[in-house]
Amino acid sequence: MRKNALILGVSSGFGKATAIELASQGYNIFGVHLDLGSARQKAEEFRDELKQYNVEVNFFNINAADQLARENTVKEIKKIIESLNDEKFIRVFLHSIAFAALGPFIDKEKEKQITQKRLEMSLNVMSNSLLYWVQDLFHSELMMKNSRIFAMSSNGSVHATNQYGPVSMAKAALEALIRQLAFELAQYGITANAILAGPAETPASSKIPDFDKMLRFAKEFNPFQRNTFPVDAAKVIALLSNEDSYWITGQVINVDGGQSIFTYLPDDYGNN
Repeated sequence: MRKNALILGVSSGFGKATAIELASQGYNIFGVHLDLGSARQKAEEFRDELKQYNVEVNFFNINAADQLARENTVKEIKKIIESLNDEKFIRVFLHSIAFAALGPFIDKEKEKQITQKRLEMSLNVMSNSLLYWVQDLFHSELMMKNSRIFAMSSNGSVHATNQYGPVSMAKAALEALIRQLAFELAQYGITANAILAGPAETPASSKIPDFDKMLRFAKEFNPFQRNTFPVDAAKVIALLSNEDSYWITGQVINVDGGQSIFTYLPDDYGNN
């Protein structure tokens, strides 16, 4: 009997890597993305690629932060799952939406500053939307014992960097939301964890100012002397989706090859 996974942000980065990893393990994939033009075509090609694993694959090209689109998609997912001879609930739910405003909070040129509208959009898309999806899935009886909730966080939740303020706020709120969900859903046997991956090259990260410098720094201070790849996080998500992981919940799990534990490396590191 196949399990089901729902991935927000399925068409690229961590969401795409997780879809491949879970599909390869026999999960049906329900993916949400928002792509236009050539990007939409690539998403559709990726959807067809996933079918090679002989699993059910359904993509929804919608704005995940739109209430009506969310409600209709949850209804459609439930209808599809009920028609399958597989598990009748979502085993893995991943929130991997990487869309927010970038820019300074304070600038002498006022028009360059982050506005209230752009900040609130960022928080709604990258944080609040997680709660609304979980609420709808729960009340649709698509989340039950052994459902696993994951949300992609970043170092921005605890560190400040150039023009990253709106994302930092969203990631900090996302981690707080994960803790609260873990607390409230434990009685139903549902877990919730945040995955804090090391800096990784993705379409979204390429838009962050000075991200190339972050990658060089992260690699220098990584015990493995390489950067994180989306597949590294995908494998951890797959691992924690096992029923035996029920005692791990409410955590922010670093998936960075140990990069976050180092402050420096000896000059001769790696030369022995």
